[in-house]
Amino acid sequence: MGIENNSNISDNKANAIQAFRNHVSSGKADFFQTFGMDLVMGEREGMFLADMDGQKKLFNLHCNGGVFNLGHRNPELIEVLKRSLDRFDIGNGHLMSRMRAELGEQIAGLMPEDLDYTVFGVSGGEAVDLAIKVARAYTGREKIISAKGGYHGHTGLALAAGDRRYREPFRVSAAGFDQALFGDIASLESIIGEDTAAVILETIPATLGMVMPPPDYLAAVRDLCTRMGAIFIIDEVQTGLGRTGRLWGFEHYDVVPDMVVLGKGLSGGIYPITATILRTPLERVFHEDPFIHVSTFGGAELGCCVAGRVLEMSAEPAFLDHVNILSGDFRECVGRLQEKYSDFVIGFRQLGLMMGLVFEGEISGQVVSKTAYDNDLLMVYANNDPSVCQLLPPLTMDRNKMDWVAERLDRAVDQARAFVLRT
Repeated sequence: MGIENNSNISDNKANAIQAFRNHVSSGKADFFQTFGMDLVMGEREGMFLADMDGQKKLFNLHCNGGVFNLGHRNPELIEVLKRSLDRFDIGNGHLMSRMRAELGEQIAGLMPEDLDYTVFGVSGGEAVDLAIKVARAYTGREKIISAKGGYHGHTGLALAAGDRRYREPFRVSAAGFDQALFGDIASLESIIGEDTAAVILETIPATLGMVMPPPDYLAAVRDLCTRMGAIFIIDEVQTGLGRTGRLWGFEHYDVVPDMVVLGKGLSGGIYPITATILRTPLERVFHEDPFIHVSTFGGAELGCCVAGRVLEMSAEPAFLDHVNILSGDFRECVGRLQEKYSDFVIGFRQLGLMMGLVFEGEISGQVVSKTAYDNDLLMVYANNDPSVCQLLPPLTMDRNKMDWVAERLDRAVDQARAFVLRT
């Protein structure tokens, strides 16, 4: 099936879509064309993302899971990258690096207790893979426990720790992995044992529908891991760097994990970089052979320069205050939606600007994603619970845009409700 050019699609855009279909993903091209969402990314800046032909402009309420916490093409980060290009390149992962050393020291200073060592990567999946490898090497055990419906990436060990829907089509074995219900300590207690190397959890599992952990849950997991000699890994790829109103999401729950995984927002949307942070004793798995794990592009020196400024900006008290003020604005906005559409908007899950709108109807989050697009908002439903639509605005969002966003969100919800009630 080809793209038919018409007055609403420029020749350049039609050609781009056809090339994408023929050489990147025919499935995605067909999907977006079928649902009338055939935006091809063009110019972007701040809170907005435009179509390549300029006929569509979206306010980004997804931020690619937190990649664009600081907005698109943040000018401060662009300047950092430009200055860095005058002196540095990717570097060599086999050699010592001042840029990696300084960024590692900076991260350690922002982490609690002895979370002092950082291994850098390129993707969240790579960072999770490394965390699982370290846990197994340190404990001499194999079993890894994660949460049902969770997501930790599309690479090998991270894929095995995620939901089955992502691994079964590729016939990926999950031997050595088990899963408990998120938020249910009894479920975890029933499967953890002396063969357990680690428990890995997202602070808030976005793909599961922004499920908030019970107040004492993560502390109970921490205690259980300590008693069983298992490593506790917290995946902060989406919740880290101020998204929840504190620098790290786990800070809300008074726990200190053994490892923390960072990604997405650490890049500033400018240069890919991720981090696996280890408590000091765990670093000894690299003592016998410090070259046993090397990432060619992990901790690229250009990326370290950008990430250092991302950390500075994200840790500023005024920045975090702004996140919490915006959090209150969105709470009021959604409260009005719940009152107006009480038969359709049935729940709101929120910690800072990590938010999920819960709708009546199994596919309602998918429908809202489409009606939001039609009203110039980019929103994405939770893949493992499509009754939920994720709400992840830029943390730098201008409060003056709140009324504009609220008006369009109201329209999107109204249109989705009408469609769902008809069907």
